[in-house]
Amino acid sequence: MASFYPLFEAAERVGGDRVEVGSLVPPGIEPHDVEQTSRDADALLDADVVLFVGGGFQPVVQEFVASREGGSFDVLGAFPPGSRVDPHVWLDPVKMQAIVERIAEAFSEADPPGSSVYAANARDYGAEIARVHQDYLDGLASCDRRLIVATHAALGHLAARYGLQQEAISGSAPEGEPDPRRFAELADLVRRGGVTTIFTEPLTDTDAAATLARETGAGTAVLNPLEGLTEEQAARGETYISVMHRNLEVLRAALGCR
Repeated sequence: MASFYPLFEAAERVGGDRVEVGSLVPPGIEPHDVEQTSRDADALLDADVVLFVGGGFQPVVQEFVASREGGSFDVLGAFPPGSRVDPHVWLDPVKMQAIVERIAEAFSEADPPGSSVYAANARDYGAEIARVHQDYLDGLASCDRRLIVATHAALGHLAARYGLQQEAISGSAPEGEPDPRRFAELADLVRRGGVTTIFTEPLTDTDAAATLARETGAGTAVLNPLEGLTEEQAARGETYISVMHRNLEVLRAALGCR
């Protein structure tokens, strides 16, 4: 069982035919909002391996796995403790590769005979993600602007990897609301920095971002933090790779990259 979308996709790619993968969060649901049902609890209890992100990203999941014996893997364990301040590590493709390797290790512990299969699948998927990283390096190398203003503070790892600066309307959870002073600071920053685009998300309320854009004369665009796919994206067969490439296109347009 994977606690939300990116881990679900990675688990499917690494596990291949040897693993049956389920996700606690269906398409179209924001993972911070997940409420554990008795059915979810049963699925977590029955799973050989549970994959989740700690750092308070999904508190209800963390509470449950704390009482579960064995087979629970916090993928943040692959990174220094500072990663828990912003748990959105998967938006950094280099760190996503480390998550994939961590999943292969978890599966190998649960199923030693499949270790070579998991390792090979992880190498293949990791190579695809490595190409995404190179595309970001090339695509964001020469831009007029480096400041990104977003709905919530989910882009820190991505920004740090590619030399961008993140400012967010709310904190690491999207339901947070800015106080008037913070909103005024952001409006001033947008105007002074020549920011043309306020980034919204597909699974969360866009009112605050729309208000900031309206007050500053900026536009809005969707930058997907990949906390989940919409139902439409899932139906189209979108993936981590395809969404990351779309995010790069959006960033390049907003930042005036050449």
